[in-house]
Amino acid sequence: MPIVATPEPYDAIVVGSGATGGVAAKELSQRGLQVLVLEAGRDLDPKIDLGHPVRDLARRVYNLAISRRQSYQAAHPGYWKANPDFFVDERDNPYTTPDHKPFYWIRGRQVGGRSLTWGGITLRLSDYEFQAARRDGYGDNWPITYADLAPYYARLERFFRVQGHCDGLPQLPDGQYLPPAPFTPGEAYLQSVLHRQCPDLPLIHSRGFGSHRPTPEQPWPRSSSVGSSLQAALATGRVDLRPNAVVSHLTFDRDTHKATGVVYVDRQAKTSHEVRGRIIMLCASTIESVRILLHSTDAYQPYGLPNASGLLGCYLMDHVSTTQFFLLPELPAPAAPFPLSGSESFFIPCVWNLDKPEAEFLRGYGLWGGIQRLAVPRPLQKAGEGSVGFLIGHGEVLPRAENRISLDPNQVDAWGIPVAHIDCAWSSNEYKMVAHMRQQIQAIVALLRGQCLKLTELFHFPLVANWVRWLEQVTTPVAPPGYYIHEVGGARMGANPQTSVLNPDNQCWEAPNVLVTDGACWVSAGWQSPTLTEMAITARACDRIVEKLRQDDI
Repeated sequence: MPIVATPEPYDAIVVGSGATGGVAAKELSQRGLQVLVLEAGRDLDPKIDLGHPVRDLARRVYNLAISRRQSYQAAHPGYWKANPDFFVDERDNPYTTPDHKPFYWIRGRQVGGRSLTWGGITLRLSDYEFQAARRDGYGDNWPITYADLAPYYARLERFFRVQGHCDGLPQLPDGQYLPPAPFTPGEAYLQSVLHRQCPDLPLIHSRGFGSHRPTPEQPWPRSSSVGSSLQAALATGRVDLRPNAVVSHLTFDRDTHKATGVVYVDRQAKTSHEVRGRIIMLCASTIESVRILLHSTDAYQPYGLPNASGLLGCYLMDHVSTTQFFLLPELPAPAAPFPLSGSESFFIPCVWNLDKPEAEFLRGYGLWGGIQRLAVPRPLQKAGEGSVGFLIGHGEVLPRAENRISLDPNQVDAWGIPVAHIDCAWSSNEYKMVAHMRQQIQAIVALLRGQCLKLTELFHFPLVANWVRWLEQVTTPVAPPGYYIHEVGGARMGANPQTSVLNPDNQCWEAPNVLVTDGACWVSAGWQSPTLTEMAITARACDRIVEKLRQDDI
């Protein structure tokens, strides 16, 4: 297929328009760079794409029962809240896994990416995560510390107008917050019970974005790039946004070995194009960025990345998670459910291994939850009177080289690009952690004299009951890798090219004008929701690469 080249180079090409891509475009353009943003999916129209409950429910049922085009996508709870068209068609976007090693790759290909469907929780990591190996001896420390990211965390929290409360917890650094969203009566009651009976389990306001109410002036939520960072980038007049550009690989100069540009396939016309740039930032999401880099190695492209360390694709992680719904018969249900969002909920940041390694497992976890926030019509309720709540444990997965991404030599996507092969499984450490999570959740529910129930014991599910029962089976007691949509790793940062893919400034060791700033760059997973940290890493990398450009130091 002939490639159509664009002759004029951009200062920067950003691949991906989601959470990190939006921040990259904003930071670079506001510093005077001419930026091209490439997005694999379509552009948005708020008149069409804003949620419509009846239409969206009909599409979900059709996709599950008839077309089966979104089997894995529908497994995630966010699928049932957002426009289902914000999740990919799996027939056009396949991937492979080994037998008996499922991985639920939840994807969004449209301008804004998965920032349109994420939960909006913004938690900082601490040096208990960045320097975890120093404490327990497992794996590697990050080449950066909390102090390196703290000013970028603060800048982003102010920009996004994050809600939260400063709680003074060493395992969860405080930030720059607007006042927190109030607890529901049930959550306030749980907080008081834990304060009296389990003071080592602090229940705090979740930190993040509140519920969004669309307006003609602001149709998209600030938690999405199209409602915040990408919007600000486009307002500079120095950003070109090119949707429907499915990136295949990077191109390289035979003498300098630097990247020269990006080759993409037009999603609709299926023609190949090349655009050129001085720097290239991969913000396409963890697995997609790694797939692009793998397809850019010298095994596939002339003068491509050597991948001398052999580590590209290794150390894929996700958060291991378990979910428990419960009924509190002694707590009356509210007349109407309270909102559920990134800030309208609570956290119990357990983190069992702050001072010394836990005997049963390494690293820690948190519990995210809500009480009186599930909006289900009364005719669909089947468990009796009382308030409904949920607790979701998500914990740190240890980095292991055998959990990896490669390219499948036998399968391509709808645009002729090799697909990702994902080989990832939980270890005994994760299973021990989940057992601890479930014991802790059951103990908390017991303190409230509640009943732990399955979703199908709480509610009726017309038309999709069999599917919901199947989902309960595959996610209990532990959900498979990928399900929690917190995948990180595959192109880790490090202090030297023998043990990492990227330097401490997120530049590829073997092509310093290529940066990876999404979850792919992570060294270890932590237990906190990763998106704010990914965006802070992106902002920091932009600062440092702009300075190097000005000094002609790449």
